[in-house]
Amino acid sequence: MTRRSVDRGLRIAGLQFSRTELRDLLVAWVALGVAFAVFFEGGAGAIGALVSPAGIVLVGISLATAGVAFLLHEVAHKVVAVHYDQIAEFRADHGMLFLAVMSAFLGFIFAAPGAVHHRGRLTPREHGHIALAGPAVNLALGVLFAPILGIGLATQSTIVSVLGARGVAINLFLAAFNLIPYGPLDGKTVIGWNKPVWAVCFVVSALATVGFLLGGAGAYAF
Repeated sequence: MTRRSVDRGLRIAGLQFSRTELRDLLVAWVALGVAFAVFFEGGAGAIGALVSPAGIVLVGISLATAGVAFLLHEVAHKVVAVHYDQIAEFRADHGMLFLAVMSAFLGFIFAAPGAVHHRGRLTPREHGHIALAGPAVNLALGVLFAPILGIGLATQSTIVSVLGARGVAINLFLAAFNLIPYGPLDGKTVIGWNKPVWAVCFVVSALATVGFLLGGAGAYAF
């Protein structure tokens, strides 16, 4: 098998992923799932609980919520970049992933799993669309997790309620946080392209996040 055939990777849903990219996406997904599971269960003191059968379920919930939220956020950037004829690939930042896990043990979390790198000439509008794609997907996922929360509340299922609540809360928060117009966050690129679009998206995300966390159902997220 030649090196060229190894590097070709896989084509999934019309997108080309190199083997390195798939590996980095998998590593980021697992690391963030574990980090958020530790964080939600109270840090280092929760290690014993997380290796129990119930703890394995909680890790699964984190993989399905925080892990998927970050994963699809980055894939959304790639999808739009490829739409604009860019060569785009996700690269995990292993140092930041390690920091995410270690910070979770200390009772807080700082998650910056990596980024989609792309090259090619783009207009400010195209840059803005690529940046906005991630937060937009998180908003959509927040909406999609809401019925799961509703089912959990209606059936009085704690596991389903936690799954739904964390799915909503994490995705709404990620959308709002990434739209902050600072540093490498998506908001800086979006506001540089179109201030009214940024303002609407940021206000909607921030209000939805605060409203959900202050609401009764938001308690299931924690």
